[in-house]
Amino acid sequence: MHDWEWSYHDYRPEQERLREALCTVGNGYFASRGAAPESVADAHHYPGTYLAGGYDRAKTEIQGRVVENEDLVNLPNWLPLRLRFADGDWLDLDQVELLDYRQTLDLRNAVLERLIHFREPGGRETQLRQRRLVHMEHQHLAGLETELTPCNWSGSVEVLSALDGRVTNAGVERYHGLEGDHLECLETQAVDADGLYLKARTRQSRLEIAMSARTRAYRGEQPIDLDARVETEADQIKQRFQLHLDAGQTVSIEKLIALYTSRDAAISECGLEARSTLASLPRFAALQQSNALIWQQLWRRFDLELGLRDDDDGRTAAILRLHLFHLLVTASPRVMDLDAGVPARGLHGEAYRGHIFWDELFIFPTLNLRLPEITRSLLMYRYRRLGAARQAAREAGLRGAMYPWQSGSNGREESQTLHLNPRSGHWTPDESRLQRHVSSAIAYNLWQYYETSGDQEFLSFYGAEMLLEIARFWASIATYNQALERYEIHGVIGPDEFHTGYPDREEPGLSNHAYTNVMACWVLCRALELTEHLPSERWDELREQLGIQRDELEQWDRISRKLRLCFHDQDVISQFEGFEQLKELDWQGYRERYGDIQRLDRILEAEGDSPNRYQATKQADVLMLFYLFSTEELERLLTRLGYHFHPEMIPRNVDYYGSRTSHGSTLSRVVDAWVLARRDRQRSWSLFTEALESDVADIQGGTTSEGIHLGAMAGTVDLIQRCYAGIEVRDQRLWLNPALPEELKRLRIRLRFRGQTLELDVSHERVQLRAISPETETIRLWVGSEAYALRAGETHEFERKDKPAFVEAP
Repeated sequence: MHDWEWSYHDYRPEQERLREALCTVGNGYFASRGAAPESVADAHHYPGTYLAGGYDRAKTEIQGRVVENEDLVNLPNWLPLRLRFADGDWLDLDQVELLDYRQTLDLRNAVLERLIHFREPGGRETQLRQRRLVHMEHQHLAGLETELTPCNWSGSVEVLSALDGRVTNAGVERYHGLEGDHLECLETQAVDADGLYLKARTRQSRLEIAMSARTRAYRGEQPIDLDARVETEADQIKQRFQLHLDAGQTVSIEKLIALYTSRDAAISECGLEARSTLASLPRFAALQQSNALIWQQLWRRFDLELGLRDDDDGRTAAILRLHLFHLLVTASPRVMDLDAGVPARGLHGEAYRGHIFWDELFIFPTLNLRLPEITRSLLMYRYRRLGAARQAAREAGLRGAMYPWQSGSNGREESQTLHLNPRSGHWTPDESRLQRHVSSAIAYNLWQYYETSGDQEFLSFYGAEMLLEIARFWASIATYNQALERYEIHGVIGPDEFHTGYPDREEPGLSNHAYTNVMACWVLCRALELTEHLPSERWDELREQLGIQRDELEQWDRISRKLRLCFHDQDVISQFEGFEQLKELDWQGYRERYGDIQRLDRILEAEGDSPNRYQATKQADVLMLFYLFSTEELERLLTRLGYHFHPEMIPRNVDYYGSRTSHGSTLSRVVDAWVLARRDRQRSWSLFTEALESDVADIQGGTTSEGIHLGAMAGTVDLIQRCYAGIEVRDQRLWLNPALPEELKRLRIRLRFRGQTLELDVSHERVQLRAISPETETIRLWVGSEAYALRAGETHEFERKDKPAFVEAP
């Protein structure tokens, strides 16, 4: 396998939707799935184009209730390019004999290529080559190049090029009962001799989308005069023309498009911009060349150079680069000028309706250490919705900022109230909005960004305000139990979405959830130490603006020392109060009956049962604490809370919860691989390889076709980057404590830390760190248990040889 390509060598209709998601091309502003240009939305194909932040709401009546859902809208389809040879039918790969087929996503240059050699029923053989891109620098542009070569015949081909506004949101089967008609077409018209134009608007959010397309044909460098016929309808516009083909001679058809919306900056009107752009479009080859240049620059920052065991065929490196590619398709430098978050399923499909969850927790670390300016922009998405989070807290009778579990256009809670179980066909209550820990994830993300980048201006004018308001929220939701002399938090749900309440209670929510409470303690601690990181005048301004008095800060300090955690079996942290009293599940029996039990919740509901009755978790929950915090930091937190902690507790907890987890989330194996990295490297690598396959092998049985799992993709990169390379940013220092698995012999990566570009080269024998950027400040660095100062232009090399310093962090 070529480690810079992701390829398919056969055509399998039942796999097409999966491949379309994995072959999505985009630039952070918009992205298009890898559907064939001749395809339409059906059982095997789903063309889709999605805009960052392009949402719309629609209402549906379900079981006598009207529910409103917000979707990332499937935009008008710019791809349609259909071919009909001589007197035959329109080209359909299901109706021809495929002599050769290859589809390749060129990761280095960000081009999707399709090579087909086919024979029609009459015996005509034709070769077709198509290349597609969405331009990384010129964010409004995309293009499709089609080269046709008749092998054993000469004759005519009819070409149909279109912009199609007859699209709906129908890419997720379990949403089919919900309203998905979000677009109304406003205008279609011809532009000049070879241009098409379509303008549409979303029904509720009133977002206007304008597309223009130019389709031309060439023999070599010579343009072909086309006698094109334009067909205009209310919701689509088509262009037809005939070309003469000579046997063995290649004709090229180029379709270039411009996409603008009413949300764009520095424009007069989106339709005017889309139409005027047509006049200045270059040839496809020029776009491809300039696009490749930008991607090559990005790869210098983001690439991983792996030295793997000899029996690795390049698949590991190829998948990691595929994951990095899709991270940049969704969150590229183009987002720096956008008001957009990072959807959990990328810009690759309609699952989760394009909403933003806590997956940022797994996505931002890769960006922080490569291009932290992207993280800054994505954090600004959260800052701009701070007002909505404050309003949500007030409506709940609380103070501060309570961020939504699912966020979309304006920061209101977008979590649905009903969930369809596709196994049973039942609509059941959805309580996932009670995952209040998302607010802590936002606080953690902004702090990690600040620690890595040193961006004090962001912390001063944006981050600190969010952090203080989230701390205020946790202080207001905590209640004091006088009998226990502890503060408690009730009515929440943790990362393990299987448990939404107690089996003997009607009201949803759990009490004293460990991950939630420890994270609340961490947030309060960071808020209390802001005076050490902010200029005194800015701290005074924030206290005035937010009305923070000394007694409130004292209360935060008390709560941060007295939040309640529950334990059982001596030193196992109870996931929540009463977890150990639940029944044990017959894991072997359920595996024998159902095989795949990742979505155990759906299986149990279909049986008339509930996971609330069992010690069975969907994904890592308590183990998230060992994922996010070093041993030293977790010990400080638990000691502050008045609980005894010792490192031996970690394997006890890992074993306990590891045997009770179904891995119903693609994020779960990322966390488990991380927490096992120093204790059981072989098992850690095994889980890493399973996480690596999450989307490319579609291990959840059909979910990837609805949109990739961006958190798991970025998480696998982060496992290599921070976990196995042992990179930690803490106390404004860089810590290196590598733990390479046996399978990974060497790793080279380029990092960005507080304005300095670093090149890290790690093997089992040595660590080499080079400071590349000139004229930057000295970096304070720990390697193993030794402290160093790394100055601009310097290279330090450290011998390893399994020294104890590399086994446990200092």
